[in-house]
Amino acid sequence: MEKSDLVVIGGGAAGLMCAVTAAERGLSVVLLDANQKLGRKLRITGKGRCNLTNNCDIKTFMANIPGDGRFLYSALNRLSPRDTMALFESWGLPLKTERGFRVFPVSDNANDVAGLLARRCERLGVHWLHTRAVAVESAEGAVSGVVTEQGHIPCRAVAVCTGGLSYPLTGSTGDGYRIARSFGHTVNEPIASLVPLESSDAYCAEMQGFSLKNVTLSVFEGDGGKPIYAELGEMMFTHFGVSGPLVLSASAHMRRFDTEKYRLEIDLKPGLDEKKLDARLLRDFEKYANREYRNALGDLLGRSMIPVVVRLTGIDPERAVHDITREERLRLLHLLKAFPVTVSRKRPIDEAIVTAGGVSTKEINPRTMESKLMPGLYFAGEVLDLDAYTGGFNLQIAWSTGYTAGMSVPMPE
Repeated sequence: MEKSDLVVIGGGAAGLMCAVTAAERGLSVVLLDANQKLGRKLRITGKGRCNLTNNCDIKTFMANIPGDGRFLYSALNRLSPRDTMALFESWGLPLKTERGFRVFPVSDNANDVAGLLARRCERLGVHWLHTRAVAVESAEGAVSGVVTEQGHIPCRAVAVCTGGLSYPLTGSTGDGYRIARSFGHTVNEPIASLVPLESSDAYCAEMQGFSLKNVTLSVFEGDGGKPIYAELGEMMFTHFGVSGPLVLSASAHMRRFDTEKYRLEIDLKPGLDEKKLDARLLRDFEKYANREYRNALGDLLGRSMIPVVVRLTGIDPERAVHDITREERLRLLHLLKAFPVTVSRKRPIDEAIVTAGGVSTKEINPRTMESKLMPGLYFAGEVLDLDAYTGGFNLQIAWSTGYTAGMSVPMPE
């Protein structure tokens, strides 16, 4: 091939944004992606709806990054969440903001987001090759080309946008880490983030498929008295433990399984303090005074959960409700406010929505996304050691870093 200004490795969110941004500036761009469709992972995000950003200010955004969010300050000022919304709408994609300031396409179809970016690449003359990058080459102290499975591409710059290790079937196979290491970059150990959690508690499997809504989930690390995370929302029990939006968010805070133990507590009645909940229990117990205990909790709990709660309180399930003591009632109350789930580990990284860890940001220029070790080599998106909580923040990291890289490749002399 003729010499290209920029080769973008990876056709996901960061890679597509980088390619479009550079091509709009008039640079010649080659995009490498071996998938049959560009944006394959993007097409399945948000359960196929694509939560493409969060309609918040930069300060709020920073609060949703568990690691070193300061690295992103320049990129977010270059392309903020609201800039991203304006950009997509200017390209003809109507957006809407939902609960938690999550932003979705009005169509609720992630294919519309990926398809829009793919079409822009085509219109702007981005040359898409269905192949993988084998290596990035350098000469005279700067990037000089890319070796692919189909041959050699000479170029002035390379943007590595390969993603992490989550969802490997979409092409996230760790190629970017290998390329980074070949130039001496530090790759912090990739670990699963935004992933379901496994539990050794047999009752989780017993309640498999049972969902909880409007509950508060708290995470405790070690023997600490205060939770490191607490949020209201939805979750569900599975054959291996727990999953759902609350659990995925909670997992992002659980980063030290090698040295710490974690446990969860579920407040099943977050709208009631203990005094009000006790009054509610007294009313229910009066209403069902002559029933067996196991048959008196239907107004409080879902059917799947009742046998488990009965067992955990240690109260004889056949006891008449009018015989239950105050001490036993308070035991039930405490369980409703702090239902325990022990956590043994996270699910495997290939089930994670996002990979934590990756190329160390200490070796990347935050204003340009260019390597400090190799001129002409850029990194953007999940391949970097950057991740955030759920709510559109991770995709915004991809948009902002991809845009910054695409804007920073110098024009040809």
